[in-house]
Amino acid sequence: MAISECSNCVLSVNTQGRELVSHGTPLFPVAFYHDDLGRDRVPWHWHDELEAVVVSEGETTVSAGTRRYTLHRGQGFFINAGVLHAASGTPGTGCRYHSVVFHPRLVGGGTDSVFWQEYLRPLIGSGPKSVVLDLSQPWHAEAVEQIDAAWLAGASDAPGYEFRVRAALSELVFLLTQHIPSPTLRAGESALRNAERIKAMLRYVQQNYAEEITVADLARSAMISESECLRCFKNTIGIPPIQYVKRYRVQLASELLASTDQKIAEIGAQCGFQDTSYFTRAFREIKGITPGEYRQAVQ
Repeated sequence: MAISECSNCVLSVNTQGRELVSHGTPLFPVAFYHDDLGRDRVPWHWHDELEAVVVSEGETTVSAGTRRYTLHRGQGFFINAGVLHAASGTPGTGCRYHSVVFHPRLVGGGTDSVFWQEYLRPLIGSGPKSVVLDLSQPWHAEAVEQIDAAWLAGASDAPGYEFRVRAALSELVFLLTQHIPSPTLRAGESALRNAERIKAMLRYVQQNYAEEITVADLARSAMISESECLRCFKNTIGIPPIQYVKRYRVQLASELLASTDQKIAEIGAQCGFQDTSYFTRAFREIKGITPGEYRQAVQ
């Protein structure tokens, strides 16, 4: 099983805002990644799979729903299915992390199995959106070990590695279900409603980033007021909606700068920056260097 290196994390989504990347195969629905957050952040996205991560270098800030965590080398985190999340490295720390993204059926099997009914269904249905494994509790270290074991087994590609991957992830799921408060932490109606609104607005940005986007446009896409739009972005993503749009456009532009020979002005226009000078200022504001400097560095 190959490890995917992700240094330019521009994600493709469908019309519902769900990530389009196929994590693994239908026969073995799990994928293994090694992300370099020293170059680019992982933008806001969501997927149906579960995700387990261990920080291998530096320091990272992880956002899941409305919660944010700062994690260091050796610590980890778990993201539940369907949860909006993002990550960025702390400048100067050379942050990297490795992750395992797996469909619940890899561990749970069919919906009529004891594994699904007793463990996966409660975890997905009433478990927390995310779990930080900061080693503050004894079981955290064991959970991190299981994530590492799954990732290393996937990297080895040795005969029977599939059994070792599934065994380690099964142990991880068991640890989570044994140590987290369940039915009492069922997400409230308000939290679920806010999550759906954010997904609708992010989907609008992903579909219309090349055009002018206003707060009013975003609010209409989620059928809410402009003030409610501002509140949702502040509480969930932590930045104003127009700042998010700018960051999204710059992220797309950085991918094109790294992977194509298009002129810088053309890339800017394609990503929604009709004025080249503004594109350069916005890119420098977010990346710390100009588009031309970025292209030279990555190519």
